Amino acid sequence: MADSNLELSRDPASDEMAATATRSIAYFILPMLVIVGALIAYKSSAALAVIGKVSATGVFTPRGNIVPRVGASDAGVLTRTLNYFLVIWPALLFGILISAAVSTFVSPRWLQSLLSKRSLRSQAIAGLAGAPLMLCSCCAAPIFTGVYERSARLGPSLALMLAAPALNPAALILTFMLFDYKVGLVRLGAGITAVLFTGMIADKLLGITDVSCDKDDWQAAARPTDFVHFLRACARVAVRLVPMIIIGVLLSMVIAQFVPAGTYNSSAAKFLAIIVVAAIAVPLALPTFFEIPLALILLGSGLPVGAAVALLIAGPSVNLPSLFTITRSTNWKVAAVVAASIWALAVASGIFASFL
Repeated sequence: MADSNLELSRDPASDEMAATATRSIAYFILPMLVIVGALIAYKSSAALAVIGKVSATGVFTPRGNIVPRVGASDAGVLTRTLNYFLVIWPALLFGILISAAVSTFVSPRWLQSLLSKRSLRSQAIAGLAGAPLMLCSCCAAPIFTGVYERSARLGPSLALMLAAPALNPAALILTFMLFDYKVGLVRLGAGITAVLFTGMIADKLLGITDVSCDKDDWQAAARPTDFVHFLRACARVAVRLVPMIIIGVLLSMVIAQFVPAGTYNSSAAKFLAIIVVAAIAVPLALPTFFEIPLALILLGSGLPVGAAVALLIAGPSVNLPSLFTITRSTNWKVAAVVAASIWALAVASGIFASFL
């Protein structure tokens, strides 16, 4: 009799809310977890293979014909551009999928509450979310677009984009393995600084930007047919951003030919080398880990350790494709602030490393 009374007292509204929550988990949370989990598994397996090979041989030899002086140096701009996309296309595909999934499956209100404006907490949360992705800058750029247009939070969106390459755990491990530990510590400190403060600077200076933040509540019904929205979002992200990334990579491959190599003996020349390398590294498109052999080659060519540090910091953090993507989603002023901040941080870190 008591059980019968309990059944009669159950609130139908509560049952419906529970059912809706279950459907939301099945249709919205799980797809995000599957996509992100697949990316982390893919990048982790590749990173562990590279780390294991470097540990056994003490040498890191990436795929050549992309960056001059890394592998074959006689390839043309178009060939190196094609080789670049042959290397990064799976990661770029994951970046597009995650961007579309954020736009489709993540609640704008939840994202806005999690990434509160202009706080170290939100920057740190975004950085912790981005670091495990281990993406190069141009592959992380679509995720910036998805998070920014879903949340209207500029600083944290930039922090997530910067964290994926700048705080890539495998890249940091390789840096400690192949360079002096001081170089590794400077790179780690600079990466954390870039993630915590670059976005905050841009947000404080230019945080009021026009963004179409989708606040539709079509997700509440949690219907399987709503995956059509996800497919449309994938197409929209690809059409908007891939041409910008291709143009950025092409221009970056032209810039790569001007990476300096030579002996810098005087103190003035050493500081000039740091400034020049940082300026070239900011727009340079490098696949994951490629900054490491290029920095080693610069050291072998006679450049000071500060120039190598500047490359290790500026090279992976941003590039022309990611700056073009930022411009496409916000405006050129935001991209300029990000580029200038990363350049200044790379120069300061390089000069600091020169005195260690």
